[in-house]
Parts: sequence; structure tokens; C-alpha cells
Amino acid sequence: MKYTRAQSHRHGAGCDHAGHDHGEHDHAGHERDHDNAGHAEHEDHAGHAHSSHAGHSHGHGGHGHHHHHAPVPGQGRVFALAVALNVAIVVIQGVYGVLANSTALLADAGHNLSDVLGLLLAWGAIWLTTRRPSARYTFGLGSSSILASLANAGLLLFACGVIIAEAIGRLFHPAPVAGLDVFIVATLGMIGNGFAAWLFMRGQKEDLNVRGAFLHMAADALISAAVAISGLVILFTNWTWLDPVMSIMVVAVIVYGTWGLARDSMCLALDAVPPGVDLQRIRDYLGSQPGVIDVHDLHVWALSTTGNALSVHVVMPDGHPGDEYVDGIVKTLRERFAMHHATLQVDLGTTDHRCVLDHPAPKR
Repeated sequence: MKYTRAQSHRHGAGCDHAGHDHGEHDHAGHERDHDNAGHAEHEDHAGHAHSSHAGHSHGHGGHGHHHHHAPVPGQGRVFALAVALNVAIVVIQGVYGVLANSTALLADAGHNLSDVLGLLLAWGAIWLTTRRPSARYTFGLGSSSILASLANAGLLLFACGVIIAEAIGRLFHPAPVAGLDVFIVATLGMIGNGFAAWLFMRGQKEDLNVRGAFLHMAADALISAAVAISGLVILFTNWTWLDPVMSIMVVAVIVYGTWGLARDSMCLALDAVPPGVDLQRIRDYLGSQPGVIDVHDLHVWALSTTGNALSVHVVMPDGHPGDEYVDGIVKTLRERFAMHHATLQVDLGTTDHRCVLDHPAPKR
């Protein structure tokens, strides 16, 4: 395989990646080569060598760049308070759901349990961005957030099945429901979730995880309000059938969100192209760069629920265009296409060494 200096850049999703590199695809086995020392050295045919620099700092001719997305100050305390509020809501709604004989309250408690898991996941993802990679985990522990998403989805779907079974039984065998208790407890849940949403308002523009938490809390406040209204209606009309119907509606909301979470988490775990990433647009952008006559071995996968990685070969018969040129491409891949870790290899195109995993480019 002939190529000039294969330029390797590492761009972290919010962390300083000392000792972290993504190697090129080996064309005999096409495996990702993660150098434990964090230096991927690429030699060209002129006898030059170019190494990636530890510390995620590239000093090229006096210019360097760091890519560190720091969490909003105080977000750890906000997540801790929101988790504590939702745990309290889960306990209160769970206990009074049993005492008031309300499946709607139990369903809302299940929904707020999903809040706790979701908040812990988002909080953990933000915390993991501050963890430095190691010789064993050269990409850090960001992928653990994908596993957590799968576990979260599985647990929620199981809980939804239990609540649905109970609600259907209540429809065929109505039971008295303490409407006043339902109203009071659900109102407390609405207030708690509304306050939690207010806490996340400040940081929602700076961090997608925080924005997701804000939207989740706001939606849950509305759901709790609906359950509270159903309790009030039951109190004055004694329509006990409304309670299981409301619980089924709450479960439907949970399943709708959870099914997407399960699907996306499974895809990410299988190294599928992350949602929202347009592979053809990336290919077109790279192919339009001066000196590039072909693009192949383009692979994109998720490092975590918030960070993406890319590796690609660009064929440039005139040879390596220089570090500044490649730096500009990597910066655009990060800012325009959300590729937090981009690895580019420059090929002369004198041989055909396409990866067997590389699919033909879609027809335009």
C-alpha cells in the first residue's frame, strides 16, 4: 500500500484525549489499531514520519488546537437535585398508587422512574467526557452510555408490560380509586418535574444532554398534570374507569419514547451510522476538496450517545497537502458534521486497496 503521510487527528467529545488515537484500517484484516501509547506513527515513501501528539494538542508550525467542551458549571449539582426530586416523586407516587388503588399513579411513578434512569444516563455521559482514556480503553468509557441506554430501555419496556396488564384487569374489574389522593400526589409530581425543568433551562443551549433532560422534565410535568386532572374528575364523578385509561395513555407515551431509545441504542451498539449523520453529504464534502479524486473506506460510528468517530481514505495523486490543509478538513468534519474524532489517511492512488467492508458509494 502506497501513501504519503497518513494524517491522524483526534478530536474529543468534551475531553482532553491524552494517549488516544484511532488507527487506520489494515487492509489485510481491516481492524482498528489503537496504539496503547497513543502515538500512531505513519511513514511516507520519502522516509518521513508523522506522529499524533498526546494530550490532544497538535503543534504544527506554531499553531495548536484543543477541543474541549467543558460542562456548564454547576450542572452536576443540578442533575443531583433533579435525580433526588424524581426519586422522591417515584417513592411517593408508588406508595400512594398502591394505597389509592390507582394504576394511573403507578404508571406516572414508572414514568418518573424513567426520568431517574434518563437523568443518571445524561449525568453519567457528561461525567464520562471528563475521563481520560487509558492504555486499555483508548477511546475512554463513553460507549458505556450506549449499554446504559439499552438497559434503560429494557427495564422500562418490562415495567410498561406489568402496568398494562394491571390496567386491563382494572378495566374488566373496576375498583374504587381515591381521586383526592391521586390529585394531590400527581400535583406534587407536576410541581417537582416543573421545578426540575426550570433548573435545566440555563444550560440547555450549551449541552444536548441538558436540553434532553429539560424537555423530558417539561413533558413529565404535563403528564403529571393530566393524571391530576383525572383524579379530580374521579373525585367528582366516580368514573373509576378513567384511572386505568389514563394509565394506558401514560404507558403509551413511555413506550413511544422508549422504543426509539431501544432502537437507536441497539444500532449504536452495532456500530451503525448514528442518527442524524448523512454519510453521503460527508462523502460529497471530502470528494469536493482540492486535489482529492476519490474517497473510500469511509466509516462512521458512535463512541458514545453523544460523540461520533470517522475514518476515511482520500486519494490525492499529488501527495499529502500539508498539516494545515488536513486540519481544516478535520475542523469542518467536527463543526459541520459532528465528527468528534476524525482520522484521515492520504493515498496516492497507485494501488487499489479498498476495504472489503467499504460499500460502493450510492448513485447520485
